Amino acid sequence: MSLTPIETIFWDIGGVLLTNGWDRKQRTRVLTALGVNLDAYEAVHDEVNYYWERGLMTAQDFFQRTVIETNPDLNLTFEQLWPLVCSESKVLHQESFEILATLKSSGQYRLATINNESKELNAYRLDTFQLRQYFSYFICSGYVHEMKPLPDIYRAAIDISGLPAETALFIDDKLENCEAARAFGMNAVHFESPAQLRASLTHRGIAV
Repeated sequence: MSLTPIETIFWDIGGVLLTNGWDRKQRTRVLTALGVNLDAYEAVHDEVNYYWERGLMTAQDFFQRTVIETNPDLNLTFEQLWPLVCSESKVLHQESFEILATLKSSGQYRLATINNESKELNAYRLDTFQLRQYFSYFICSGYVHEMKPLPDIYRAAIDISGLPAETALFIDDKLENCEAARAFGMNAVHFESPAQLRASLTHRGIAV
């Protein structure tokens, strides 16, 4: 436990508050129902996703490259695909929202996000699940052009916070992302469940 008081709490979104945005299970479910050749999709996904999740490519261009061009016989359009992609996002842990709301109402901490997401899907999720009311700012890979667990996204978070890294606490469901935050001098909680998160915050003297 750090002796330095926590001033900023950074939250991951997918896996802590909401389901992931467009992970392998989600795309398998959506694309299989459409008759998309999954092998052809996965053959290009990683290469194209590198640019999309870093905000260097639009959603329309991403799905043109990964789905429409690899399955020309299906005559799919982006307008058909995008609502199906968005519909995969759901609340994962309502209790996590309750913890977040308690921290917000306390007024003791600055709340922000550090998440890997494309610009368009991030905006959809912030609006649909009313996340903007909780957070002061958003360190999203689609905005800062780098992804967890690489150090530049944590550097951006700390620089934008204007506060020392040791005053920040990061919550994420992936251990490697927490380890990367700690390597940058931040505190971190590896999220496993809302109950475990509540206990970890309480242990650090953060009332929830």
